[in-house]
Amino acid sequence: MKVYWIAATAVLASVSPPLAQDHKHVLVPSPSEINWSAAPPVLPKGVQAALLWGDPSKEGPFVLRLKFPPNVRVLPHSHPGDEIVTVISGEFNLGKGREFDESKVTPIRAGGFSAMSKGTEHFAIFREETVIQISTVGPWTLNYINPEDDPRKSQ
Repeated sequence: MKVYWIAATAVLASVSPPLAQDHKHVLVPSPSEINWSAAPPVLPKGVQAALLWGDPSKEGPFVLRLKFPPNVRVLPHSHPGDEIVTVISGEFNLGKGREFDESKVTPIRAGGFSAMSKGTEHFAIFREETVIQISTVGPWTLNYINPEDDPRKSQ
């Protein structure tokens, strides 16, 4: 058993340094200290964002919280990288596929988790105020399946 832990520690040590390069330690002791602002225009109006770590516009990892008001839909899209979503509060209703179909969503409540591979086509519905945390790599965007669904088209 001791050999296993030594080997596991060696593997983690060899992986960790690149992730730690150029990143400062960030401590957010309380959710009340998070600074919310308007989300990027690639998301529907009314969504708020709080960047916790990293830079979504640059290559590399980042962590972003998004706060969705009730009755928001994010139409079918994909992302250029793997995406890990943790539900902080509320309910994230996730559907997979190229077509928006509210009857095919899976509700994920607070504490729930979803991981999607790069290019996974999906959509979401937020029926109540919901906060999710996204951990992924930049540069980040939403690639809408139907370009007309992109909120930037109506701005």
